[in-house]
Amino acid sequence: MTIELYKLPGCPFCAKVERKLDELGLEYVEHDVPGSHAARTEVAELSGQTGVPVLVDEEHGVDAMAESADIVAFLEETYGDGTTA
Repeated sequence: MTIELYKLPGCPFCAKVERKLDELGLEYVEHDVPGSHAARTEVAELSGQTGVPVLVDEEHGVDAMAESADIVAFLEETYGDGTTA
């Protein structure tokens, strides 16, 4: 199982997702993205936009999920007890 998180250091939305991943005890690969939206070509190719965080969880059919609230809900539903606290 490989979960990947595209994030920007210091981004509060990315930190929210990282906290949930850590809380659930999940291993994941971090990809720090450039500060400049124009330089985020890898994220754009994956998700069609340049915002972060972006989560990839191929085992569960997630090619590129954006929006921290959606990611946290997905993680809780898939790996947790189904409640989003």
